[in-house]
Amino acid sequence: MNSILWNLVSFILALGILVAVHEFGHFWVARRCGVKVEKFSIGFGRSIWRRMAKDGTEYSLSIIPLGGYVKMLDSRIADVPEHLRSLAFDQKPLWKRTAIVAAGPVFNFLFAIFAYWAVFCLGIPAVKPVVGDVAPVSIAADAGLHSGMEIQAVSGVNTADWESVNMELISHIGDAQMTLTVHEADSVGHQEILHLDLSSWNFDPEKESPMKALGFRPYSPKVSTILDQVVEGGAGAEAGLTSGDEIIAINGKEVSSWPQVVQSVQNSPDKTLNLSVLRNGQHVDVALIPGTRTLSDGRTVGFAGISPSVDEWPANYRYNLQFGVFESIPKAVEKTGQVVGLTISMLKKLLIGDVGLNNLSGPISIAKGAGTTAEYGLVYFLGFLALISINLGIINLVPLPMLDGGHLMFFAIEAVTRHPVPERVQEIGYRIGGAIIFSLMAIAMFNDFTRL
Repeated sequence: MNSILWNLVSFILALGILVAVHEFGHFWVARRCGVKVEKFSIGFGRSIWRRMAKDGTEYSLSIIPLGGYVKMLDSRIADVPEHLRSLAFDQKPLWKRTAIVAAGPVFNFLFAIFAYWAVFCLGIPAVKPVVGDVAPVSIAADAGLHSGMEIQAVSGVNTADWESVNMELISHIGDAQMTLTVHEADSVGHQEILHLDLSSWNFDPEKESPMKALGFRPYSPKVSTILDQVVEGGAGAEAGLTSGDEIIAINGKEVSSWPQVVQSVQNSPDKTLNLSVLRNGQHVDVALIPGTRTLSDGRTVGFAGISPSVDEWPANYRYNLQFGVFESIPKAVEKTGQVVGLTISMLKKLLIGDVGLNNLSGPISIAKGAGTTAEYGLVYFLGFLALISINLGIINLVPLPMLDGGHLMFFAIEAVTRHPVPERVQEIGYRIGGAIIFSLMAIAMFNDFTRL
């Protein structure tokens, strides 16, 4: 329950910030173009807070935090006194109306740059993209990728950490090939370009990561079967396990890796496991009865309250991705550009069928993402806000009536024909656009519920 509440609060905070940024873009440019703004609202429905400014603009927070709006004086919507007609949105030149509508998405992109700038200034822990295991029969192995190589670029795009690698790999869904620029861990300056044939790449984002689908995993320090911690009061402690114990067998079967221990424990809730451990050079038999834990998907698994010893990371593998105040500006612009490119590419592939509709995510998935990143800390939450802000900006530019992109499409037609699009045509467009948008929202919501 606490997790649900945390996700909800984080979601409302994230959405409130992004909606405020978007609507402020419309508001700020409208005011500078001489349009009278009657109301600036964050949220819909009944107001829970409002204030009337001296210039006649009402500022409001409304009860439904799923959007917002800027209500401008417009003679198409209501009668406008003659002395105020020059302040109406529809009476302004085409370029001013275009600027006002485009300002919302533009401010979303500017906010993303600001958020990434703050992330780079504050610094974020990162890991060099050094390859760990490579499956012998895989796309990665066929291309020549092997353990110890560091991925420096994907199809020419520099990748300083695993997040960048993962993002660029996802962007190649549906493509025929991809290149990886790599170098050996013990080489200096020497680079090699590997060509990956993606014709047989069957990647389902719902089931696995792009790296696993290609046949490789990131490097991670070795995890042993020697216990590092035993939680007081847990099943392991009650069985008599102590820090330093090495698990060498379970139910008579030899254990060589920690995942074997995890699988045995998880598959045996409330069932006795006979462990053979090595303690101070002596073999000791321990009867462990794992407790139970219910996962988010409803499955019940065993839980012992024990954790393994993990080797130290090599000193040069982990670093803090941080830049100076001024150096962070181009880095933030570059990062925003990469995410914009990825988002546009994924939308294109969604339209042509390379990406299925089952990959659409709705508010529940966004709420989970907001809650998780907020728990990790400010820099992670800022990165999440930047990502969603970019997506919000791009989606709003899609040329569907009801979205900013639909209005811009009508303005483009007006620029060519020298006449506004007839209101009857616009009304039909709004209905069609609304049907498409609500259908996509329904699919996204359905996908969210199937992932619960």
